[in-house]
Amino acid sequence: MQYKTIILELLEQRPQIYDQLRKQRKLLTTVEMYARELKTRHEAWKETLDQAQPGSDQSQIAFEALEMALKDLEDRLPSESLPKDNETLSLDAAMAFIRKHTSRG
Repeated sequence: MQYKTIILELLEQRPQIYDQLRKQRKLLTTVEMYARELKTRHEAWKETLDQAQPGSDQSQIAFEALEMALKDLEDRLPSESLPKDNETLSLDAAMAFIRKHTSRG
């Protein structure tokens, strides 16, 4: 699974954030962090779906799990409107934003 490629594409869909991370030389660190999280969420969803649908096709479960993990992650990514004209987006600020908007329930 190419988690880093998927995350890079998600960030590229948010050009303002992508450019800011690139300029601050934090793009690779951010991609790696989100890729690890996506992998963890994907594996968790695969396990959950496998238990909920025993005997189902594993490739279908993996596909559905990836869709769900991506949705979870996309919902947590900062929107394009996060940085203001005169503000910079730091990795710390992005992480704080994500943690603030994530419920672990």
